[in-house]
Amino acid sequence: MIASLRAYFERYLEQDRADLSDGHSRERLRVATAALLLEMANADFHTEPEELDAVKRAIQEELELSSADADQLITEAEVETRQSVDYFHYTNLINKACSLEEKTAIIEMMWRVALADGRVDKYEEHLIRKIANLIYVPREMIVAAKHSALRASGREQEPL
Repeated sequence: MIASLRAYFERYLEQDRADLSDGHSRERLRVATAALLLEMANADFHTEPEELDAVKRAIQEELELSSADADQLITEAEVETRQSVDYFHYTNLINKACSLEEKTAIIEMMWRVALADGRVDKYEEHLIRKIANLIYVPREMIVAAKHSALRASGREQEPL
């Protein structure tokens, strides 16, 4: 049992090391970020068109991609999320390759997706806090990211 768990984690860790060392880290980080945003859009078990638009907008703006490249990345991330059973692969890669500011930007993008439909569901808030904890974003930066996302959405306070 322990040997199979060790093999599982070593396989993912080895892939992450290869990704970080062979120049693919940027692409893997983009896929990981897009996958987390898609998970955010589906966190409340209802994927609204506004949330998918927010995912694409975040990808285009924050990752500086064209519309066609954003669509391609979303397609790759959709495949990735269907095959994934947890967030470890994404968060491990983010932890290895991103600064605190970059991690906070990811959390802000997640807040923007959560706010896109005009409400923040308890499952959405839970997922944001879970991912933030896994990538070691301090509470005060989670709150700052939320307020920044609220301002960007044209709101000054959280919707009910």
